[in-house]
Amino acid sequence: MSFDTKTDQVASQMAAQEGEQFKHLSVMLEETVDMLNVREGGIYVDGTLGGGGHSAEILRRLNGTGHLYGIDRDNDALAAATARLGGAGNFTAIKGNFHDVKELLAAHGVEKIDGMMIDLGVSSYQLDTAERGFSYHADAPLDMRMDQDQTLTAAEIVNTWPKDELVRILRDYSEEKWAVRIAEIILEHRAQKPLETTGDLVACVDAAIPKKIRMQDSGHSARRTFQALRIAVNDELEPLHKALEDMADLLRPGGQLAVITFHSLEDRIVKQTFRRLANPCTCPPRIPVCICGKKPVVKVLCGGGVKPSKEEIAVNARSRSAMLRGCVKL
Repeated sequence: MSFDTKTDQVASQMAAQEGEQFKHLSVMLEETVDMLNVREGGIYVDGTLGGGGHSAEILRRLNGTGHLYGIDRDNDALAAATARLGGAGNFTAIKGNFHDVKELLAAHGVEKIDGMMIDLGVSSYQLDTAERGFSYHADAPLDMRMDQDQTLTAAEIVNTWPKDELVRILRDYSEEKWAVRIAEIILEHRAQKPLETTGDLVACVDAAIPKKIRMQDSGHSARRTFQALRIAVNDELEPLHKALEDMADLLRPGGQLAVITFHSLEDRIVKQTFRRLANPCTCPPRIPVCICGKKPVVKVLCGGGVKPSKEEIAVNARSRSAMLRGCVKL
């Protein structure tokens, strides 16, 4: 198949997805659902439901059997996915955070599952809906909440958190080299007037990073600051270790877990957690026989992970940083 033909097919798929009110391009759709090895009659979970793109394909492969549970904390995503998939008798949408997957499924009487997937990226809808405050390209209220019912916003963080905490999240959540200077400029700005919009935050980043350095940046100079704040607002990283362990624990033997990441911080957590579950032995390397008794829980799939095809990246540039990793329960 030629590049152009494959690209046309991917473009057609993307266009069909964009027709939904909640616009989100499902990254590595086929690759992710293939990794789940969906079997008719199985119980599956989409932990980041979004617009329902991955879920629609899982339901198609279930062919009216089994059940799919879709979890999301975004009210708009839940409404859109329910409108799209609610007619399926084997689909249930759940308001919540996949970090709490055990409790959320237990409330529906589910103790074991045959597969689960999560897509850790921000949806196209969230990025493109200016008033949600995720994008540095449009001036909008400093919000960044994935769950519109929570109280903490990006505005509260930049206007009330102390300098050392701002520096910490900028360094820990985005590896921003200019963290200290950005935090100082934010404090100077808010001493005169609170930061209210994404434009205010971009202006602080621009003031903190010399123009010569900004001109050398391959992307927008504010992207790391926005990433760090988004992670802090939505508490995306700290609970991820335990959440992945809980997902693995929920799987029946032979069940598979697929995770899509979009930056090195979360990808590192996924990779390390999968490796630890695959090789939990804590014995010193010099001991010839394991005495700790810890047995492998999963087998890692696809070695170094799966990247999007060049055809998909050509159609959806936001997919270029994605990485798909998976494991199967032993």
